[in-house]
Amino acid sequence: MNNRQLFLQHVAQTSDAPLALEIVKAEGMYMWDVNGRKYLDLIAGISVCNMGHCHPAVVKAIQEQAQQYMHLLVYGEFVQSPQVAYAKALTEHLPENLDCVYFTNSGAEAVEGAMKLAKRFTGRTEIAAFNRSYHGSTQGALSILGDEYWRNAYRPLLPGIQHLEYNNYASLELITHNTAAVFAESIQGEGGVIVPQLEWIHALRAKCNETGALLILDEVQCGLGRNGTLWAFEQLGIVPDILLLGKALGGGMPLGAFISSHTIMWSLTNNPVLGHITTFGGHPVNCAAGLAGFNALLESQVIKDVKAKGELFRQHLQHPAIRAVRSLGLMMAVELESFEVNKKTIDYCIANGVLTDWFLFAPECMRIAPPLIITEEEIVQACRVICEGLDRL
Repeated sequence: MNNRQLFLQHVAQTSDAPLALEIVKAEGMYMWDVNGRKYLDLIAGISVCNMGHCHPAVVKAIQEQAQQYMHLLVYGEFVQSPQVAYAKALTEHLPENLDCVYFTNSGAEAVEGAMKLAKRFTGRTEIAAFNRSYHGSTQGALSILGDEYWRNAYRPLLPGIQHLEYNNYASLELITHNTAAVFAESIQGEGGVIVPQLEWIHALRAKCNETGALLILDEVQCGLGRNGTLWAFEQLGIVPDILLLGKALGGGMPLGAFISSHTIMWSLTNNPVLGHITTFGGHPVNCAAGLAGFNALLESQVIKDVKAKGELFRQHLQHPAIRAVRSLGLMMAVELESFEVNKKTIDYCIANGVLTDWFLFAPECMRIAPPLIITEEEIVQACRVICEGLDRL
């Protein structure tokens, strides 16, 4: 049996029609399959590889840390320099109240930890989130995920969850003194790149202040430069009580984090002790990789070009079949007539060496979220292929 057959037989499938591309190499903006076909990556592993695939600094950091030590003990007991160094670097680039980092294995685990933290700190049990929001696929994260199609098959889920409407003022009245926390994506990703109205997001922050609910901003998908600033909330003019990170945080390695104040985070240390624990969270190799990627992102100053690159995409994505382009920086949703039209276009793009995808809650929209290092020439090339695919509908 070849690798594709073994993959289908022995690796658990998440759909009945996986892409099943057999990639043997990835570097920078590109991936190569077993047949030598080259693909321009427009989705960066779903916003993971912000500095491209196999960035030399990240690879070097992995190699060096693997020679020093890997797993030592469950999280939080030993002083591990890669964790300390990365936590320090992150908090140096965050507001003062976000000064304490809990590293996890993934963004979904960061969500789970933040849910527990909010309940523990506030003594409340109710949680609010938004329709068409995505926060992960574990049971707690699924409970606050904003689409009943994805939730329904796994009920019963967590009680005490309210789903509000994003950008809707009336929904804010459902946040009360019983609400432990409100989870919101700074930019809704799987809903098709929905940017919050500034007045509304400020009203949300004010409502949380008024009721004592913690505001938790999920930047797992949109953080670390994707929208043209290091953190998306910088453009919104608010600061969360807890920030959630993942995807690009590990530089290509599995890493997530929930970040809050030392005061709030301290509540996990007592009643009960070890209020939140993980074996592999904050793995030293992953933290070393993440720090190298983070430093490379800052040193390259690639973030300052993100908005201009996003505008270049918009200039070249001109076609009668395109109904709208929603974007903030290099996080884009290209809205087409239907999922069927989108899927045909995506298939054409992949067949012609451009890898793209769709959104869970907006399947009629094409996802564009490339590594931030994409060049102007590569943007023009990608848009040409997309428009050629639309011409063939």
